[in-house]
Amino acid sequence: MILDFIFRWAHVLFGIVWIGMLYYFNFVQTEYFKEAEAGAKADAMKKLAPKALWWFRWGAMFTFLTGLVLLHLIGATTNFMGMPLITIGALAGTFMFLNVWLIIWPKQQIVLGMKEGDGPSSAAKAGLASRTNTLLSAPMLFGMLGSKHLAIDGAGGMGLYACLAIIILLEANALFGKTGPMTSVKGVIHCSLGLTALLWVLLAFL
Repeated sequence: MILDFIFRWAHVLFGIVWIGMLYYFNFVQTEYFKEAEAGAKADAMKKLAPKALWWFRWGAMFTFLTGLVLLHLIGATTNFMGMPLITIGALAGTFMFLNVWLIIWPKQQIVLGMKEGDGPSSAAKAGLASRTNTLLSAPMLFGMLGSKHLAIDGAGGMGLYACLAIIILLEANALFGKTGPMTSVKGVIHCSLGLTALLWVLLAFL
């Protein structure tokens, strides 16, 4: 189906922009800001960060919108909740999108001086949400790709509900918790891969 292919192509293209910028912020820019001289950091925050955030948030928007279209096309032919992997991927992706528009972007506007507010508190909130998105990125991709290319015998039921509960709890931590082991780049990468493995095991054996 041509329409299905077009939206899948667009979904992947916009997703590359979004997640590419997410990894840039978490793995490159944040680490650079820790070491940059005051003048260089101030210049980057004024000229570089706003442009990067533009691509970041609109990449997220169009990834989400094309994803909604694909979910509608899937739902028209099958029981959505009967597809555990796409359900996991869609929930993680939705939380990630909401984090971008409702937490990261508003808080970064304060950090960058685009509007008034508590800078240090806003930076911490945006940082936790961004780290959470990085944490969820590998499980999200696991769900999206696995729905088409990975067969898990007996997947669903308690395994699915356990996976969804974990993702919801991690999002709750993004709103009210702390970064914990996600503070370092190595830590968040290890946590993301470990979470993906955990979800796979839960789906396969529960």
